[in-house]
Amino acid sequence: MKSVMPFALAGAGFLGLLQTVRAQQSSPAVLVKHPSALACDRLALTPEQRKRHFGELGPALRALKIGYRELPDGYEFQFPSDAKTYELLTEWVEGERVCCPFFDIEVRSEKEGGPLSLRLTGREGVKQFISVEGASWLKP
Repeated sequence: MKSVMPFALAGAGFLGLLQTVRAQQSSPAVLVKHPSALACDRLALTPEQRKRHFGELGPALRALKIGYRELPDGYEFQFPSDAKTYELLTEWVEGERVCCPFFDIEVRSEKEGGPLSLRLTGREGVKQFISVEGASWLKP
């Protein structure tokens, strides 16, 4: 019986913590989220990160791109499925999440060595943003 008591007390502490977290999650201050502007905030990256993201990663990925397709709310880009391309792509996504937080970003690796895909989508206006600001990504 002694071994049950510490577990019961720990469980009670955990339940109290869980109730506090749930209360915080349901408070209006936590649930209200203002959408970010549809604009790239280059200053969200350090100068070194900007150079890497825009001057190195972006051009390298555009050169590696093997195709793209238009989606109702954005675009999907295909890349070779090798490890180096995957590494470049995930590094680019990390920076893109910082400077363009309005994107929904999905990286997908298809089975059996199929293509690697990058899907950029989002709310109304995101597709138009990509077609203007990312026009170089939409060239064949």
